[in-house]
Amino acid sequence: MQIGFESIGNATIVVHDSQPILVTDPWITPDAYFGSWALSHEIPSEQRESILKSKFVWFSHGHPDHLNFESLPSFRQKMILLPDHLGGRIAKGLREDGYKVTVLRDRKWYELSTNVKVMCWADHYQDSILFVDVKGNLLINCNDAVDFGRERFVRHISKNYKNSFLFSISSLGIADMLNYYDENGKFIVPKEYLHRPPSGLENAQKTERFGARYFVPNSSFHFFQRTDSAWANEFSRPIEELYKGFESKKCEILPAFIRYDLAKNTFQEINPQANPLVLKDPKQFGDDWSEELTAGELQEIDSYFKKIKHLGNFLDFINIRVGKKDNFISWKKGQFQRGLTLECPRASLMTCIRYRIFEDLLIGNFMKATLHGNWPVPDLNADFSIYVGKYADNGYAYTEKEVKKYLAAYAFRAMEFRLYYWVPVMRKIMGKYLRLLPGFENLRRGKSLAEAKGIS
Repeated sequence: MQIGFESIGNATIVVHDSQPILVTDPWITPDAYFGSWALSHEIPSEQRESILKSKFVWFSHGHPDHLNFESLPSFRQKMILLPDHLGGRIAKGLREDGYKVTVLRDRKWYELSTNVKVMCWADHYQDSILFVDVKGNLLINCNDAVDFGRERFVRHISKNYKNSFLFSISSLGIADMLNYYDENGKFIVPKEYLHRPPSGLENAQKTERFGARYFVPNSSFHFFQRTDSAWANEFSRPIEELYKGFESKKCEILPAFIRYDLAKNTFQEINPQANPLVLKDPKQFGDDWSEELTAGELQEIDSYFKKIKHLGNFLDFINIRVGKKDNFISWKKGQFQRGLTLECPRASLMTCIRYRIFEDLLIGNFMKATLHGNWPVPDLNADFSIYVGKYADNGYAYTEKEVKKYLAAYAFRAMEFRLYYWVPVMRKIMGKYLRLLPGFENLRRGKSLAEAKGIS
């Protein structure tokens, strides 16, 4: 293929310019999330070869179905491209391990080859969107990223292209924790799964909002293979359902796994073989549910959670149930009003605590969460997962002040975007007066407004 792309795996796109130039989120080994996730389809040898020969590798975020630790050594000699996330945790870790890393500044084009250039936009959820211009064709790689009102900017970019392709997690693709119970031991069915509208409907609406011509299902191709997480397969949608209800006069849906020749504007479906679901014992991945915590490990867990100040403002206690034994971490003395019980195996729990990757335990869906007391919403997203996984683990923001500073930095990035793209009068004013601000020379050299003001 001279000019084009291939889509394969869970969230992998390979861009070609006479040779493989760029691969995104290559997960090419069997497992992720402590063996809980497995790829739904095999990666054919031809596409695997293209993945391994790509000159540049882009990772959207740190979840192991995107930045897969076991797959990573295959790209040690490549140039790693990363979003400009506050905290820079992934970039720092990869550089310390000897990888070559380039951090892509927000909304700035970078040339990778004669016909390929890329632009990235990071968000405060430590995820990102990647734009890839392939000889005048636009690929919009949203992977798991939430919109956060960025549709307007995406439309501003996509309107300049005749051919534009949106790659995004498909409707109701399982990428979050679902394993919730109330105090009576009753499973809390996720509300978005109760009525189950056609997947294609939401995908068509999103494609129209983003101004794209084509939708390619992405970030949705895995199943749960551990005996303690296989229950979640009930909520997965088969690939054929991703197309139901996709009706639009402005856009159309393409197969998930394709080779698209942009020079000829034609594509071929890849049709990879589906992987069989073979249930596996958690012990194969080092998890023995009968193991109990030691006193030292409980202290590590206590320190980990108490460092995140928001948890103490929202929760009275967290009960870590390991080996059927309760271990309480409490912030308030006396009567408890709101709490959380997390039941999980010792090995994966301690790995997540020590390496600050607690989201991996949540998304694995073998940990069971019981919600005690009054929860505004019956899940962990708003007041637990975000503060633990996004702000603390990846953004190094632990106190309320640090979280405000973290969010303010991203707000400044968004303000800079709005002023420059949508308020022409303010653009002229800023062009005249920004040079009077401290740090303007840094801004001219490509740093963000937040960095120039010294808040990031």
